[in-house]
Amino acid sequence: MSAREAVVIEAVRSPLVRGRAGGAFSQLHPVELLAQVLGGMVQATGIDPGEVDDVIGGCVTQVGEQSANVTRGAVLAAGFPESVPATTVDRQCGSSQQAVAFAAQGIVSGAYDLVVACGVESMSRVPMFTNQAGADPYGPSVAARYDGGLVPQGIAAELVAAKWDIGRSALDAFAVRSHELAAEARRAGRLGLSVVPVTVDPGAPPVTEDDGIRTDTDVHKLAGLRSAFRDEAYTRRFPQIDWRVTAGNSSQISDGASAVLLASREAAARLGLRPRARIRSSVVVGDDPVLMLTAVVPATLKALRRTGLTVDDIDAFEVNEAFASVPLAWLAETGVDPRRLNPHGGAIALGHPLGASGARLLCTLLDVLETGGGRLGLQTMCEAGGLANATVVERLDG
Repeated sequence: MSAREAVVIEAVRSPLVRGRAGGAFSQLHPVELLAQVLGGMVQATGIDPGEVDDVIGGCVTQVGEQSANVTRGAVLAAGFPESVPATTVDRQCGSSQQAVAFAAQGIVSGAYDLVVACGVESMSRVPMFTNQAGADPYGPSVAARYDGGLVPQGIAAELVAAKWDIGRSALDAFAVRSHELAAEARRAGRLGLSVVPVTVDPGAPPVTEDDGIRTDTDVHKLAGLRSAFRDEAYTRRFPQIDWRVTAGNSSQISDGASAVLLASREAAARLGLRPRARIRSSVVVGDDPVLMLTAVVPATLKALRRTGLTVDDIDAFEVNEAFASVPLAWLAETGVDPRRLNPHGGAIALGHPLGASGARLLCTLLDVLETGGGRLGLQTMCEAGGLANATVVERLDG
């Protein structure tokens, strides 16, 4: 073990709200959204922002209001001293989880003592794919290597469902499970522990709750939804696809932001900060970019190998519910008891604000461990291009 250790001091997030015109955050600039979460983190910890060595933020659609290093804008908007630097990274859906990894690596290496990892995505104001502007982001060599080229994520979700023979009823049942678990966690007061209120209109009450949880959904209602990604061109290319993926068993498009404060053990002691957890392992892997969403399996196994742990040692897992087929395939490959997977629900119920989701998973994982008495947790996130991050954390008693 390194002489320096990265510990998590705090993890906070905004409510996750539907990312559409008229949504609760659709009138809030993404810089302001992230700035309020950064401010909430400062308030929760009492730190002097001038002590922060760097702020590393994740954002996927870095165009328009999320361009020009959106993290730096949020740091300034939050009132941090001008001397505090910031950068924005893109590991697709795992961007803020990668920000946490970079922050922890910087601490272990001695480059940082106190650092913020965060993320933001305003999908109502900066819609998906507007950064591509209709262009081909891959080029002819990738298309030549993968006959027919790479595919949209919805098609990849269909390919995963077909490969693991996950039927429509299983996908819908998992989606209902996500809503039910999230609703139960909210009723029990466990879901909002990491949430900081966000003010959109100074004259109106702040937004305090996630708004995507559907308490009235069931498998019968979901069964009536049409396939979200049906395309006969892909039917011809992939005859194994029978179009099982719908909006109901996929993650919700959302607006949100999240932030994690990490420190070295020495800095935490010097500043009087109580660590909530320590980073035991952090990895990133690549896998088949056509199947695209499967790297969560090798990422999980690699993160466990790095720590000498097995799946049986882990008390809680957070596997991002980009599509129901992803965690279901992960369960089939790992053999994990489903009761340890996403016990507070996941992105199907809560939403998936791309650049914020990785750090959001850490917020949820820490809440799950602390309220359930668990010690070890693992989070993993599928990402476009056949990538996945995985992180193992250990809850600390103080």
